[in-house]
Amino acid sequence: MSTSPIPRRTFLQTATATASATAAMAAGLFHRLEAADAASGLKGHINHSACKWCYPKVALDDLCRAGKEMGLTSIDLVDPPDFDTLKKHGLTSAMISFPTIEGPGGEKVGSIPHGFNNPAYHDLLVKAYEPHLKASADFGAKHVICFSGNRNGMDEETGIKNCVAGLKKVLPIAEKHGITLVMELLNSKVNHKDYMCDKSAWGVELCKQLGSPNFKLLYDIYHMQIMEGDVIATIKRDNQYFAHYHTGGVPGRHEIDETQELYYPAIMKAIVDTGYKGHVAQEFIPARPDALASLKQAVGICDV
Repeated sequence: MSTSPIPRRTFLQTATATASATAAMAAGLFHRLEAADAASGLKGHINHSACKWCYPKVALDDLCRAGKEMGLTSIDLVDPPDFDTLKKHGLTSAMISFPTIEGPGGEKVGSIPHGFNNPAYHDLLVKAYEPHLKASADFGAKHVICFSGNRNGMDEETGIKNCVAGLKKVLPIAEKHGITLVMELLNSKVNHKDYMCDKSAWGVELCKQLGSPNFKLLYDIYHMQIMEGDVIATIKRDNQYFAHYHTGGVPGRHEIDETQELYYPAIMKAIVDTGYKGHVAQEFIPARPDALASLKQAVGICDV
């Protein structure tokens, strides 16, 4: 069998491309490992947290232990039954999860689709949140999450009006316990179809109409990148309305490294520059087998 010689130019082009690809892969791995190692010596400008739900295969006890070793001081979106585990590890929760109560049609009132924009739920939400806020305050928490609910054909002005009316029934309870109710900004394009509080401007207007220091927004960077972009500009302009931040890689909600489109060190620097003293919680779904290694890497990336 005869073979044709490879032209010198083709050989050199192929060799150069292969070397470049290998170098790029090595650089990516180096940056991931460098970011992970950096998490062991934190700078102290960002208070780090992670969302419990992103680690379904990791027992909460193990998540707390590993999280504390990598510099976490909080685990987000936990429920009252989890409080003892967090206490055991000397951790807090910067954002307590939401309570639910059965609605007239069997729906989970208080969940993302069934929130404060529906007047039929207002009394039920008071009933659900009252013991939840007390338990959260007894634990020492300062923030409890809440949701607008889905539009279901409702216009935005009516949605704000209804949310104001419903939240005014719960806010006195929150104020009594020293808790801030925090409504999360979520995307309605990919993950939460029809959700009403899907733009920062809508949430800011709700804050303005309520005029309460005990009501603010959770600015989820992943969700707002999908819906409107301008993440750093929004943080600089509206940070007084943001009580908490969540991360996530776009697209896909996976690791926040060079595999996605956002540059998190710049975003974290913008948050620090506002004077923010709260927590930033990792809320990405690890795509790699070692979920805790991905979490440690993310803490390193965000520690500016």
